Amino acid sequence: MLKSMIVASATLFMSTAAFAQSTVIVSEPPPPGAVVVREMPAQVRTYVMQQSVPSVSYQGDVLVGRVLPQDVDVHVVDGYNDYAYTVVNERRVVVDPDTRRVIQVLD
Repeated sequence: MLKSMIVASATLFMSTAAFAQSTVIVSEPPPPGAVVVREMPAQVRTYVMQQSVPSVSYQGDVLVGRVLPQDVDVHVVDGYNDYAYTVVNERRVVVDPDTRRVIQVLD
């Protein structure tokens, strides 16, 4: 009986470990309105936190996935052309420079 319980426990543990390591690869673009979160290099966060740019006022909440208006100045991160940043309502945000979509809110 004890042997059966040990084998059952080991099997259960191994199956949960397999689920925890699952990776999903998506080859199609996300549907409209979907928020895509991408991992940002630590150097980008450090760079953005060290920069001094004036804050701009923005009506509404600054949220991941929100597209900033064209009149909000964004600045490309040196050495990382896939990332830009600005300060909106006293909060630092990292944006996609092509779409102006907020990737991460840092403050």
